[in-house]
Amino acid sequence: MKSFKEEILEGIPATIPSSPTQDPAISRAPKRRLTLTRDEQRQALRNALRYFPVEQHELLADEFLYELKTFGRIYMLRYRPQNPIYARPIQDYPARSTQAAAIMLMIQNNLDPAVAQHPYELVTYGGNGSVFQNWAQYRLTMKYLAEMSDTQTLVMYSGHPLGLFPSSEDAPRVVVTNGMMIPNYSTVEDYERFNALGVTNYGQMTAGSYMYIGPQGIVHGTTITILGAARKYLKLGPDASLAGKVFVTSGLGGMSGAQPKAAVIAGAICVVAEINPDAAQKRHEQGWVDELFTDLSAITHRLEIARAAGEAVSLAYVGNIVDLWQHFVEHDVHIDLGSDQTSLHLPYAGGYYPAGHSYAAANRLMREDPKKFKSLVQSSICDHLDAIDKMCERGMKFWDYGNAFLLEAQRAGADIAGERGRFRYPSYVEDIMGPECFDYGFGPFRWVCASGQEADLRVTDELAAGVLRRLRKDAPDEIQQQYSDNLKWIE
Repeated sequence: MKSFKEEILEGIPATIPSSPTQDPAISRAPKRRLTLTRDEQRQALRNALRYFPVEQHELLADEFLYELKTFGRIYMLRYRPQNPIYARPIQDYPARSTQAAAIMLMIQNNLDPAVAQHPYELVTYGGNGSVFQNWAQYRLTMKYLAEMSDTQTLVMYSGHPLGLFPSSEDAPRVVVTNGMMIPNYSTVEDYERFNALGVTNYGQMTAGSYMYIGPQGIVHGTTITILGAARKYLKLGPDASLAGKVFVTSGLGGMSGAQPKAAVIAGAICVVAEINPDAAQKRHEQGWVDELFTDLSAITHRLEIARAAGEAVSLAYVGNIVDLWQHFVEHDVHIDLGSDQTSLHLPYAGGYYPAGHSYAAANRLMREDPKKFKSLVQSSICDHLDAIDKMCERGMKFWDYGNAFLLEAQRAGADIAGERGRFRYPSYVEDIMGPECFDYGFGPFRWVCASGQEADLRVTDELAAGVLRRLRKDAPDEIQQQYSDNLKWIE
């Protein structure tokens, strides 16, 4: 097997490589519906084969057609690297430019199986937030980054490297655009078709821009949100304790997985539902959630013990969020704060799962009977909202976490109308993060320790905390709280 550096410098191999082994423990993306016509399937194959010499087309065409019909996409799984993918220290990358090496490090981090949601399909988070469309694009991009100098810029379009262009030392080393759609052809169905054709790619915010750092990237903002929600909705003072307060939500994916840790940092109890057992197990092993449960009565009992003790702890229910909410309604369990982080930007393609079906069964139904799946999802969203309404009637405070929950509830036919044509529940941006942070010029902090050394990471923490302490010392009274909250997160 070639070394890591040799594999990077090789780019796309001159000869067709053998397929790498697949780890059955790795979470796989749901099989996408194939909606392409026969002519469009031929176009998808032509688009995929352009990366390879003509003499290899006959063999690869059959394989890529099989992938297209089986997965709904051409991933070129044969070209997945043989060497393990993870964020090696920056000096381990074969690069002429240190800036380019840093970008290579981030790409590796985005596709690390310990980080990515569906790494074999190049999906980092959110169900369809992709780094590249296929593994040929990964190999070409890494080779370009290894070869480029500090006076060149690599231009990327939806995972496809357009090439290296002359620039200057002050120019970006990489310019990226993803998911560009003409407005008249920008429906979800259009996107799915063009994605299957291999001509567009949805990179989310940090997957296709190579800036993803797992739940760590959002744990800061989530901590601030929970603290802000407690003060605004529960009328707690600036220094009041969240001990014994309960926050219920859903999702243990790449972004939503930050919620339980953030609640514990804030001093509260978090109860979170996750339908994917692999995702729940991953977050538990990585320390993002403290305890896993498959029984609703057991997690409720543990919640009450934590409430009585004022314990800061996170509890995950491996099951459907609708079942969890309905259980709390039926058993009159008091909940203080509620939200949701299911991937409802993608409600019918793996972002939301209907109650009454296991994760595996729902994935099968999604592909085999998409109309029935959509109907079940819409019914579940309505049940989801109904349970939240009942909890709020008993005193719980709920907010939309920017995941399109309220919008999709409306589209599903639920009554979500509030006053003056607005939604009944607020958005976390307009109600919490906006007035608490953004209006004062505060935003999420994030940085990367490119050396990979724990000692260096501690130094960056100490530097950041020192800066915030100095700023807080001379800050006006109205933003003392923002500095204190940010210090709490770092410490």
